[in-house]
Amino acid sequence: MTDSTTGARHRAARRPVTPLNDFAAAATGSMATVGRRTAVVAASSGLVVSMLASPAAAATSSDAAASVPSVDTAALTGAARAVLETSPVVSVADSTQWSFDVPEVTAVAAPVKRTVRTVSRSSVRVNAPIPQSVSGNAVLEIAARYVGVPYRYGGTTPAGFDCSGFTSYVYAQLGIHLPRTDAGQHYAGTIISRADALPGDLIWSPGHVAIYAGGNMEIDAPRTGMSVQFRSIWQSNPVFIRLG
Repeated sequence: MTDSTTGARHRAARRPVTPLNDFAAAATGSMATVGRRTAVVAASSGLVVSMLASPAAAATSSDAAASVPSVDTAALTGAARAVLETSPVVSVADSTQWSFDVPEVTAVAAPVKRTVRTVSRSSVRVNAPIPQSVSGNAVLEIAARYVGVPYRYGGTTPAGFDCSGFTSYVYAQLGIHLPRTDAGQHYAGTIISRADALPGDLIWSPGHVAIYAGGNMEIDAPRTGMSVQFRSIWQSNPVFIRLG
């Protein structure tokens, strides 16, 4: 009796197959295709250059059919040279002198802005003409020297007068010393009528004193903002006072 022994067949050992194997194979194939088909086209001055980055070992017949077509760079270079050769050329000698036309510029001064100052009527100094009665009258001749001196409250000198300071200063030069205030000067002499008043007498009214200049005129230091001046008698019921 013959015994026959049949050996069992075994598959060759292989790596285990998992779903990740398919993903890796697909990714590897895509990268190879991208690497083979990489092309860079550079354009400069009308020249086109193509570069194929496909390795020789990886090239196949299908890849060759899909490659970028070749470009005749020599023809493009010749066309570019032709354009340059036909372009206009301007030649300038080394001794050429350049000149530029500069327009004439005229400077015009800007207009001067003038500022108009508005002055209230109360501050305007209006001096009446010096009356004829001044001539030969010692009191008025002295008083007329100070026309234009500004009013200053409490002032008793040509730097500034108030009403009684002015009359006191004028009469003092004639040796007549008056009280400092207008109220005191009211009683410094003899009260007379207007008809009897003479140029050089005092004119008194409550709160103010002046010097009579004849006719309907007087000279005084009016008020703040004004100055010593001849003007018409403005008091409604003045008192005339004769001194000495």
